[in-house]
Amino acid sequence: MQDTGVDSGDPGAIVDAYLTILMKPDPEGARRYVSPELKIRFTGARAMRDPAECTAFNASRYAWVKKRFEATEVVVGATPACAIVYNRGTLYGEWLDGTPFEGNRYVDRYVLRDGLITEMDVWNDSAEWLLVKAGLAAV
Repeated sequence: MQDTGVDSGDPGAIVDAYLTILMKPDPEGARRYVSPELKIRFTGARAMRDPAECTAFNASRYAWVKKRFEATEVVVGATPACAIVYNRGTLYGEWLDGTPFEGNRYVDRYVLRDGLITEMDVWNDSAEWLLVKAGLAAV
């Protein structure tokens, strides 16, 4: 693992650092925290393999987007060899048309092996919000 300045024995700190850098967006910097075998699954079962794909997907949906962390939770039983971490909170930013938003709930699930993120699952309310915005669903 590259030296990132983050305690490699603290999986919650690794996830927080990764997300903070990814939301800049700085996918190249975020790569320091991930395994070459990284598997990413975004809402809608969109499969990705690299932080840059997350950045590109977000650019197709938002003018800009950030995460407001509410909690980073390391599942009991975590070890340096394997840990599961949940990060949850809300998204805020602007849709592509420039309309601001905030309070969009998200939950991310991470699997870390030997201090590197090997899996990332992402869920949020954006699709529901876009359906309402398009008049295809009621609030």
